[in-house]
Amino acid sequence: MPKISVEIPEELLTDLDDHVGDDGKFVNRSDAIRASIRKTLDVLDEIDSRHGRIDDE
Repeated sequence: MPKISVEIPEELLTDLDDHVGDDGKFVNRSDAIRASIRKTLDVLDEIDSRHGRIDDE
């Protein structure tokens, strides 16, 4: 799996960390970020589909 590097504002990273770990929804930061990317892409696909910008094959 490729690795990437991103810059994230401290406030956003702190909020993210609130959802990571034993008491959180995600195992680690990478898991949380992957889930967020998937969700965002799903939403964008839905928007594109409504506007006729996606060919359903």
